[in-house]
Amino acid sequence: MNNWSFTGNVGRDAETRFTQGGDAIVSFTVAVKSGFGDKPETTWARCNLWGKRGEAVAPYLVKGAQVGVTGELTLKAWTNKEGVKQQNIEVRVADLTLLGKREASSEEPAKPTRAKPAPKSDFSDMDEDITF
Repeated sequence: MNNWSFTGNVGRDAETRFTQGGDAIVSFTVAVKSGFGDKPETTWARCNLWGKRGEAVAPYLVKGAQVGVTGELTLKAWTNKEGVKQQNIEVRVADLTLLGKREASSEEPAKPTRAKPAPKSDFSDMDEDITF
């Protein structure tokens, strides 16, 4: 089974493109931090989310947003013009969870409403034989 689950922060705003058949592909990068102390490391994962789910979540995939991702991992390796070997981690996203705080809405906040005060009572209408 090829399955990788991780959490991290989106590195830049998501980009949406479409196949010739009209299917959406939403691409974004996620910085996955590991290690601790004076040896922290960051691994960058290029993520692709296909279809309507991708289109729906794309506006929320902005730089700095915290996400949880599960998907199929592919390692792309190549040699650049200078002859240096390089590699990329790509993930075909199967499941995406938006983590962290929800951004403030641009809509005007709801105006507070006051509840009607409870009617005052002097307790004169109560029975004195109440047993507990």
